Amino acid sequence: MIRRIGLTGGIATGKSYVAGKIKEAGVPIVDADVLAREVVAPGTPGLAAVRKRFGPDAVRRDGTMDRVRIAQIVFKDKRARLDLEAIIHPAVQRAIDDFFAQLPKRTPFAVADVPLLFETKREGQFQEVVVVACPRDIQLMRLMERSKLSKEDAERRLSAQLPIDQKVKKATHVIRTEGTFEETDAQVAGLIKKLSAK
Repeated sequence: MIRRIGLTGGIATGKSYVAGKIKEAGVPIVDADVLAREVVAPGTPGLAAVRKRFGPDAVRRDGTMDRVRIAQIVFKDKRARLDLEAIIHPAVQRAIDDFFAQLPKRTPFAVADVPLLFETKREGQFQEVVVVACPRDIQLMRLMERSKLSKEDAERRLSAQLPIDQKVKKATHVIRTEGTFEETDAQVAGLIKKLSAK
C-alpha cells in the first residue's frame, strides 16, 4: 500500500517551492492546481459546465477558461466560488486517485499537492499531511508583491482560505518558510528522510 501524503499550505506560504524540492528529491508528486487546469481545458465537460454556470464570457476567444474574469467573480461571491469548486474538485479528486493507482507498487510514499486540502475536507484521504507555513503578515506581503495586488485584494484572497495557523494545528508535519531557502531545504530533506524511514 503506497502511503498517501497530502501537501498543503496557504497562498504565498512557499508551498510551490517546497513541492519543487520534493520533486527534485525524486519523490512522485502530483499538483492539484495543474489537474484543475486540465479538467477545464478546451473541449472538456468541466469547461462546458463552467460556461453553463458563468455564461459565455467565462470562455475566451481561444476556447480557454477566462481565469482572470472567473477569479474576479469567485473571490467576491462565495456562492459562485462554491459552484466553481463543485465543478472542478470532483474531477481533480478522480485524477489524484488515478495518479496513486498508477504508481509502481513498490513506491513507499507519494505526495499530492492540494492547496485547498482542508477547505475541501480532503485530509481524510491521506495518511499524513504536510503544511507549509509562515506568519500571516509575511504571507500578505509576499502575495501583494507576487501578484501586484492591493492590500485589500490580497486580504480578500487570504480570507477565502482557512487561516494558516488553523492548518498548522491539523498538520502531521510543518515546514516553516519565513527563514532562508537553506533553512527550508533542510526541513524538506529532514521530512523526506523521516517519511522514507517508515
